[in-house]
Amino acid sequence: MTPPATPPAASPTTHATTPASAAPSTPDGPTALHTPLIAWFDTHARDLPWRRPEAGAWGVMVSEFMLQQTPVNRVLPVYEQWLARWPRPADLAAEPSGEAVRAWGRLGYPRRALRLHGAAQAITERYGGDVPREHAQLLALPGIGEYTAAAVASFAYGQRHAVLDTNVRRVFARAVAGVQYPPNATTAAERKLARSLLPAEEATAARWAAASMELGALVCTAKNEACERCPIATRCVWRLAGKPAHDGPARRGQTYAGTDRQVRGKLLAVLREAVEPVPQQVLDAVWDEPVQRNRALDGLVADGLVEPMENGMYRLPMA
Repeated sequence: MTPPATPPAASPTTHATTPASAAPSTPDGPTALHTPLIAWFDTHARDLPWRRPEAGAWGVMVSEFMLQQTPVNRVLPVYEQWLARWPRPADLAAEPSGEAVRAWGRLGYPRRALRLHGAAQAITERYGGDVPREHAQLLALPGIGEYTAAAVASFAYGQRHAVLDTNVRRVFARAVAGVQYPPNATTAAERKLARSLLPAEEATAARWAAASMELGALVCTAKNEACERCPIATRCVWRLAGKPAHDGPARRGQTYAGTDRQVRGKLLAVLREAVEPVPQQVLDAVWDEPVQRNRALDGLVADGLVEPMENGMYRLPMA
């Protein structure tokens, strides 16, 4: 979810019943999208710390972990504090994993902190503390999947990869496949479509990945598409078709209040603030319903986010 840290020297898909590979083409073909969208990005890209040259590959990787399912405004302060404390992977690797969980704060989905810590350890052990350049090496790091590997290779190193986050998938669904929303989960057809849209030149492809992501974040959003501000509106298949309404599977909304996720967050908040191990009775005060509270606590222990001790005490992991 992050455009290139160092600008390159030069810079859905489907309807439930229509495969992306058979989707209608944009007027004049996909190459007609590249120039206007990249030009728009050159003018409208947000100035974010992980896009600056000094962020480096580690800064890009940290941002990618943090931005998963979390908006930019929540990530910014945590990102700045994280990089100030751990400017290189080796700095994070030298600390217990519990410190990563503590510093993660209230970003949500704290297992990402453990995965980032594990990736930092592997980078330190295998590559001398330098984030690897090759996509296959990135993909082999613990906690890194196809999206993150492609994003780091593209945004940090200016390589040619299809980078498919939610925003990009939505842009391609509308502009190329002609449907309002992509499927709930990324499909092989979407990956094939994304690869077919990549510019041939590496630096341009990296810039294209960043630009299409930014368009989905700022203009072609899930709740309100601002076609009057879109640089590719005249070539958007969905718009030219009259914006047909989504008639695939229902869009899944996210809930939080009253869920196990909320209880887990409350329990972790107590442990993050504690200097010493926390007794069971302090955690019991976090949530009135004992069955859900115990289930949430057991889940945190199983996920490696909380370490149980003797005499009913708990702490963040020290490994």
